[in-house]
Formats: sequence, C-alpha cells, structure tokens
Amino acid sequence: MKNIIVIMDGAAGRPLPQHGNKTSLELAATPNLDALVKEGQLGLARTVPPGMEPSSAIACMSVLGYDPQKYYGGRAAIEARSLNIPIAPDEQVFRCNVVTVREGKMASYSSGHITSKESHALIAALDEKIGGKDVRFFPGVAYRHILKLKGHEETLQAICTPPHDIPGQPVANYLPKGPGSEFLLDLMRRSEAVLKDHPVNLARIRKGEAPATTTWLFWGCGRVPEMPAFKQVYSVSAAITSGVDLLKGLGLMSAMDLLEIPGVTDNVDNNYSGQAEEALKALDKYGLVVIHVEAPDESGHAGSIKDKVGAIESIDREILSRIRKYGQPVSLLVMPDHPTPIDIQTHTPDPVPFLMWGPGLKANGAARFTEREAAGTGFFVENAYNILGMLLKGNSRSGNSK
Repeated sequence: MKNIIVIMDGAAGRPLPQHGNKTSLELAATPNLDALVKEGQLGLARTVPPGMEPSSAIACMSVLGYDPQKYYGGRAAIEARSLNIPIAPDEQVFRCNVVTVREGKMASYSSGHITSKESHALIAALDEKIGGKDVRFFPGVAYRHILKLKGHEETLQAICTPPHDIPGQPVANYLPKGPGSEFLLDLMRRSEAVLKDHPVNLARIRKGEAPATTTWLFWGCGRVPEMPAFKQVYSVSAAITSGVDLLKGLGLMSAMDLLEIPGVTDNVDNNYSGQAEEALKALDKYGLVVIHVEAPDESGHAGSIKDKVGAIESIDREILSRIRKYGQPVSLLVMPDHPTPIDIQTHTPDPVPFLMWGPGLKANGAARFTEREAAGTGFFVENAYNILGMLLKGNSRSGNSK
C-alpha cells in the first residue's frame, strides 16, 4: 500500500462576515476534495496540544505522527537542521526575519515577500559587518533566516514575538524583553545601519517595493531532542517535498528523504502540478510521500482572501486531482496543520479538519472539506499525532479518539 500526506499549511480559518460568514475552505471551489470526502472519513483534530504555541513546527510535527510534547524543542533549531547548520552545546539559534518597519509599525513581516536572492545578499552583508566569532548569520528561504550565537545562553530567556503576529502594530510593544534581550536588541539595531543603504534595498525602493529595514529575532532555542526515524516508528520508507526549511528540517530529523522539485516555493507561485507529479513518481521508491504546500499560510498572514482561496483551489485542481488519478491503491491524509484566519493574519490553536481516504476506510457521511462539515461528523481526534497510525492501519472510525 502506498500512502500520501497533503499538508495544506494554514488553510483552515474562521468565518468571514464580509463573505457571508464563510471560511476560506467554504469559499473555495474544491471538487476533487469534495469527491474524496464523500468516499472517505472527515473529522476534526487538535494539532496543537493545550499550552503550546500554535506554530507550524508543533502542528506539522503532529501531522507527521510525532507527539510535539515529547519531541519539540524549538523551531529555529529545526530550520537550522535543514540548512546543515551545526549547533554546539554552548550555541543558540534564532529565527531571523528581515522585515519592514515604517513609522514604528510592522509594515511587512516578510519585507514585501523579498526574494531569496535579494535577502541572501542582505544576510551576507550582516554577517560581514556585525557577525564574528560569537555571532553568525545564515541565509534561508525568502525572508526567513537563522542567527547563531555562541556563549550567550541568557538570550534564550528573552521573551520574543513573531513578526507575523503583529501586522500593522507598533513594534515597540513587541521588541525582545526580559533577561538576555539587551544583546538581541543591540543586534537588531545594528542591523538597521547595515540594511539602510544596501544596494538591494535601494533597488527595491526604486521599484516601489518594501525594503528590509531591520532584522527581527525570535523563536530562539538550543539543541533539540532527536526524533526516531520515521521508518523505525511506522515501518514505511518516506520522503517529503516542501518549499520551506521548517518542513525540510522535520523531514531530516525523522530520517525522511527530501524531494528537491523545481519550482516548489513558499508562496502562491508554487509549482503545484510539478510538486504533485514528482511526488507521485517518488511512490515507486517510497511507501509514503508528504506533500507540504505553504501558500495558504502565507496568504493568510498577508490577509489576502483572494490568494488564500486561490491557493486552496490550486491544491485541489493541480495536486488532489492527480492523486485521484494515480491508478494504484493508495491511502491519503489531507489536512491543514493549523488555522491562519484572514481576520487576524496569524496562527490559532483551533482544531482543524482532516480527511482520511483509501482502502478499508468507510465514508462517514460528509460532503465537503470544511471546518463546519468536519465538526458535524462528530469524529474528533484529541491528539492529531495518532491520525497517521490510524491511516496506515486502515482503521475505520466514526467517534472520538485520543
């Protein structure tokens, strides 16, 4: 039996009053998902354990079948793993976004979705100008990068806020605070002088695009616990495709192979069809393939209902249609990792809909892949990390599950 997981990052949300109190999933035209739902089992699942932050790291760990309360140690270290950045016992890593601050407010958590080529030049300049033996900057994808510190363990006690949590808000209220924050604040302030007149930013300003005005440091952590290999836990060989370092890092931590597919990105310009076709080809070699699509989440953070609905429809049209036509027996799990509601433009810990489809799974009467429809089935899984095991065993369930 071959198996596929499709993670529609951030696709879930909340009712939008300006759109008839419908969510993005309800607004999207998803004929392929709807057909699969009518043949499979739809339910709701909690991907973020109570008391934990609703980050993609925690939520995606749940979707991949790992208990985040046991294995989560920090997001920055997971992304560092993807970038092959070693972390010594006396070192700490922080997620380092390049952001746009205007008139003291967070104008863009992504510097207007700056390209990787542009931001890599900025990160290289930061590493040259303010880096050193105890401070190193490493380039990642688009606006997402990594800062590594040596000998500054106190910075892990600083209280930091992700920039995508504060769109349009005064940044002074959310700067790092508490023990260890002084060093982080100093680096952020020093970065502003390096970025101000950098040729990349000057070119972006000339084109009417948002410049990267400062760095924003958050999600600090040290070494993370090792996760057991996916094949060891589930007796299935696995590979993963994603446009972001976080999912690649989770894949490496669980000893999955990475599928490097041209055109797979972190946004709505993603090569959906190519991602699907190459993932399906990979099933010749692997027992399970994970297809992670970041676009709905990015659109949610940007507050664009048009782009979020469009991303969901692209997943349905370009990815799920191909899975339906695969031609071999396959088990399928489709779910968001967490909601990214348009109205608040950040993550929430609310339960998300999930679909299990394949041999041995009897339909439970649902008709559409939506939050409301999933809630109406009465099929609720408290710990989402149990869902994958249910899928692989071909369990047919219609009630609550721990």
